[in-house]
Amino acid sequence: MRLDDGEIARISAFLGLSEVEFIQKYTRVTQDRRGLALEDKPNGECVFLDGKDCSVQPVKPRQCKEFPNLWSFPGFREVCRAIAREVSETEHGELLGKINE
Repeated sequence: MRLDDGEIARISAFLGLSEVEFIQKYTRVTQDRRGLALEDKPNGECVFLDGKDCSVQPVKPRQCKEFPNLWSFPGFREVCRAIAREVSETEHGELLGKINE
């Protein structure tokens, strides 16, 4: 999951870490080398996935909030427990508004 500066600040504060500590412990350079992304566990899961729960749920990145309803990848159902659900156009707009707050 790609991270922006605001997400790094929120997650590091939530974890009680400095931004530098958070970056060193939980991130990696993206493949395009244009930013940072959350580190993965050896099995490919997000480093913050704790069983079925997100351990940083209150401050999780925007990209996580949007998955799988606003974006997904082919075959995600085979490797992820996220459940996509159909939403009306109105609800879709409301979700986008909340995510962008």
